[in-house]
Amino acid sequence: MNEPLTLEALIEQIQSGNHNVRAAARDNAGQVGAPAIAPLAEIASDPGKFEIARSANRAMQNIVYHAGRPGAADEARAVSAELIKLVGAEPPLQFRRDVMWMIWQIAGAEAVEPVAALLDNPDLRDDARMCLEGLPADEAVAALQAGLAEAPDDFKPAVAHSLRKRGVDVPDVPDLRLVPTKQTSVTPVGR
Repeated sequence: MNEPLTLEALIEQIQSGNHNVRAAARDNAGQVGAPAIAPLAEIASDPGKFEIARSANRAMQNIVYHAGRPGAADEARAVSAELIKLVGAEPPLQFRRDVMWMIWQIAGAEAVEPVAALLDNPDLRDDARMCLEGLPADEAVAALQAGLAEAPDDFKPAVAHSLRKRGVDVPDVPDLRLVPTKQTSVTPVGR
Protein backbone atom coordinates (compact mmCIF):
# COMPACT_ATOMS: atom_id res chain seq x y z
CA MET A 1 0.00 0.00 0.00
CA ASN A 2 1.26 3.47 -0.88
CA GLU A 3 2.03 5.96 1.86
CA PRO A 4 -0.14 9.08 1.94
CA LEU A 5 1.28 12.05 0.07
CA THR A 6 2.67 14.72 2.39
CA LEU A 7 2.65 18.45 1.72
CA GLU A 8 6.42 18.49 1.34
CA ALA A 9 6.39 15.57 -1.09
CA LEU A 10 3.56 17.13 -3.11
CA ILE A 11 5.39 20.44 -3.50
CA GLU A 12 8.65 18.70 -4.41
CA GLN A 13 7.02 16.33 -6.90
CA ILE A 14 4.79 18.94 -8.55
CA GLN A 15 7.96 20.86 -9.46
CA SER A 16 9.70 17.82 -10.91
CA GLY A 17 11.05 17.97 -14.43
CA ASN A 18 9.58 14.50 -14.96
CA HIS A 19 6.04 14.64 -16.31
CA ASN A 20 5.10 11.28 -14.75
CA VAL A 21 6.20 12.40 -11.29
CA ARG A 22 4.24 15.67 -11.66
CA ALA A 23 1.16 13.82 -12.92
CA ALA A 24 1.18 11.41 -9.97
CA ALA A 25 1.51 14.30 -7.52
CA ARG A 26 -1.25 16.25 -9.27
CA ASP A 27 -3.60 13.26 -9.28
CA ASN A 28 -3.06 12.54 -5.58
CA ALA A 29 -3.07 16.15 -4.33
CA GLY A 30 -6.60 15.89 -2.98
CA GLN A 31 -5.50 13.97 0.08
CA VAL A 32 -3.15 16.79 1.12
CA GLY A 33 -6.00 19.30 1.28
CA ALA A 34 -6.14 22.94 2.31
CA PRO A 35 -2.51 23.31 3.52
CA ALA A 36 -1.37 22.77 -0.08
CA ILE A 37 -3.42 25.58 -1.64
CA ALA A 38 -1.10 28.52 -0.87
CA PRO A 39 2.16 26.80 -1.88
CA LEU A 40 0.54 25.40 -5.03
CA ALA A 41 -0.86 28.85 -5.86
CA GLU A 42 2.63 30.30 -5.70
CA ILE A 43 3.89 27.66 -8.11
CA ALA A 44 0.83 27.99 -10.37
CA SER A 45 1.42 31.75 -10.63
CA ASP A 46 4.94 31.38 -12.06
CA PRO A 47 4.69 32.17 -15.78
CA GLY A 48 8.27 31.04 -16.36
CA LYS A 49 7.51 27.35 -15.85
CA PHE A 50 4.34 26.73 -17.81
CA GLU A 51 4.01 22.94 -17.46
CA ILE A 52 4.86 22.99 -13.77
CA ALA A 53 2.46 25.92 -13.18
CA ARG A 54 -0.28 24.06 -15.01
CA SER A 55 0.33 20.93 -12.93
CA ALA A 56 0.09 22.99 -9.74
CA ASN A 57 -3.15 24.56 -10.93
CA ARG A 58 -4.62 21.14 -11.70
CA ALA A 59 -3.46 19.86 -8.32
CA MET A 60 -5.43 22.70 -6.72
CA GLN A 61 -8.48 21.68 -8.76
CA ASN A 62 -8.08 18.10 -7.55
CA ILE A 63 -7.98 19.35 -3.97
CA VAL A 64 -11.24 21.21 -4.61
CA TYR A 65 -12.87 18.08 -6.06
CA HIS A 66 -11.64 15.94 -3.17
CA ALA A 67 -12.77 18.39 -0.49
CA GLY A 68 -16.13 18.83 -2.19
CA ARG A 69 -17.09 15.19 -1.84
CA PRO A 70 -20.13 14.29 0.28
CA GLY A 71 -19.40 14.16 4.00
CA ALA A 72 -16.33 16.41 3.85
CA ALA A 73 -17.88 19.74 4.82
CA ASP A 74 -15.00 20.67 7.16
CA GLU A 75 -12.45 20.02 4.41
CA ALA A 76 -14.53 22.03 1.95
CA ARG A 77 -14.66 25.01 4.33
CA ALA A 78 -10.89 24.86 4.88
CA VAL A 79 -10.14 24.71 1.15
CA SER A 80 -12.66 27.47 0.44
CA ALA A 81 -11.00 29.71 3.04
CA GLU A 82 -7.61 29.23 1.40
CA LEU A 83 -8.97 29.96 -2.07
CA ILE A 84 -10.75 33.10 -0.90
CA LYS A 85 -7.39 34.46 0.28
CA LEU A 86 -6.23 34.30 -3.34
CA VAL A 87 -9.09 36.36 -4.79
CA GLY A 88 -7.71 39.69 -3.65
CA ALA A 89 -4.12 38.83 -4.40
CA GLU A 90 -2.41 39.85 -7.61
CA PRO A 91 -1.40 36.62 -9.28
CA PRO A 92 -1.63 36.43 -13.07
CA LEU A 93 -5.04 37.24 -14.51
CA GLN A 94 -5.82 33.76 -15.81
CA PHE A 95 -4.89 32.23 -12.48
CA ARG A 96 -7.32 34.59 -10.71
CA ARG A 97 -10.02 33.45 -13.14
CA ASP A 98 -9.21 29.83 -12.36
CA VAL A 99 -9.40 30.52 -8.63
CA MET A 100 -12.88 32.02 -9.00
CA TRP A 101 -13.95 28.96 -10.93
CA MET A 102 -12.64 26.77 -8.09
CA ILE A 103 -14.40 28.95 -5.51
CA TRP A 104 -17.86 28.54 -6.97
CA GLN A 105 -17.29 24.79 -7.04
CA ILE A 106 -16.83 24.60 -3.27
CA ALA A 107 -17.56 27.87 -1.42
CA GLY A 108 -20.67 29.41 0.01
CA ALA A 109 -21.67 32.75 1.48
CA GLU A 110 -18.16 33.36 2.85
CA ALA A 111 -16.91 33.98 -0.71
CA VAL A 112 -19.55 36.53 -1.72
CA GLU A 113 -17.95 39.72 -0.44
CA PRO A 114 -14.43 39.22 -1.85
CA VAL A 115 -15.78 38.02 -5.20
CA ALA A 116 -18.40 40.79 -5.44
CA ALA A 117 -15.62 43.33 -4.94
CA LEU A 118 -14.33 42.30 -8.37
CA LEU A 119 -17.55 43.18 -10.20
CA ASP A 120 -16.07 46.59 -10.98
CA ASN A 121 -12.78 45.16 -12.27
CA PRO A 122 -12.98 45.30 -16.10
CA ASP A 123 -10.70 42.27 -16.49
CA LEU A 124 -12.46 40.06 -13.93
CA ARG A 125 -16.04 41.27 -13.77
CA ASP A 126 -17.47 38.48 -15.92
CA ASP A 127 -15.61 35.86 -13.92
CA ALA A 128 -16.82 37.40 -10.67
CA ARG A 129 -20.38 37.53 -12.00
CA MET A 130 -20.28 33.87 -13.02
CA CYS A 131 -18.78 32.90 -9.67
CA LEU A 132 -21.58 34.73 -7.84
CA GLU A 133 -24.14 33.14 -10.13
CA GLY A 134 -22.93 29.71 -9.08
CA LEU A 135 -22.47 30.26 -5.35
CA PRO A 136 -25.27 28.55 -3.41
CA ALA A 137 -26.03 31.51 -1.15
CA ASP A 138 -28.75 34.15 -0.99
CA GLU A 139 -25.99 36.68 -0.32
CA ALA A 140 -24.71 36.03 -3.86
CA VAL A 141 -28.08 37.08 -5.28
CA ALA A 142 -28.02 40.23 -3.17
CA ALA A 143 -24.48 40.98 -4.38
CA LEU A 144 -25.57 40.55 -8.00
CA GLN A 145 -28.52 42.88 -7.41
CA ALA A 146 -26.19 45.48 -5.89
CA GLY A 147 -23.79 44.93 -8.77
CA LEU A 148 -26.58 45.52 -11.30
CA ALA A 149 -27.37 48.87 -9.71
CA GLU A 150 -23.72 49.96 -10.03
CA ALA A 151 -22.84 48.26 -13.33
CA PRO A 152 -21.98 50.26 -16.42
CA ASP A 153 -24.56 49.99 -19.20
CA ASP A 154 -22.50 47.52 -21.24
CA PHE A 155 -22.34 45.09 -18.29
CA LYS A 156 -25.95 45.35 -17.07
CA PRO A 157 -27.34 42.69 -19.47
CA ALA A 158 -24.78 40.14 -18.25
CA VAL A 159 -25.55 40.79 -14.58
CA ALA A 160 -29.27 40.68 -15.36
CA HIS A 161 -28.76 37.31 -17.07
CA SER A 162 -27.09 35.94 -13.94
CA LEU A 163 -29.93 37.21 -11.80
CA ARG A 164 -32.47 35.61 -14.13
CA LYS A 165 -30.61 32.32 -13.86
CA ARG A 166 -30.97 32.64 -10.08
CA GLY A 167 -34.73 33.15 -10.47
CA VAL A 168 -34.87 36.93 -10.06
CA ASP A 169 -37.09 38.94 -12.40
CA VAL A 170 -35.20 41.84 -13.99
CA PRO A 171 -37.77 43.70 -16.08
CA ASP A 172 -35.78 46.93 -16.50
CA VAL A 173 -32.90 45.33 -18.42
CA PRO A 174 -33.60 43.68 -21.77
CA ASP A 175 -32.58 40.09 -22.29
CA LEU A 176 -30.12 40.39 -25.17
CA ARG A 177 -30.70 36.79 -26.14
CA LEU A 178 -34.17 37.81 -27.30
CA VAL A 179 -33.05 40.74 -29.45
CA PRO A 180 -32.54 39.87 -33.14
CA THR A 181 -29.01 40.41 -34.35
CA LYS A 182 -29.87 40.63 -38.07
CA GLN A 183 -32.70 42.09 -40.07
CA THR A 184 -34.72 39.52 -41.94
CA SER A 185 -37.51 39.57 -44.44
CA VAL A 186 -39.23 36.55 -42.91
CA THR A 187 -42.79 37.18 -41.79
CA PRO A 188 -44.74 35.10 -39.31
CA VAL A 189 -47.06 32.48 -40.77
CA GLY A 190 -50.60 33.74 -41.25
CA ARG A 191 -49.80 37.37 -42.01
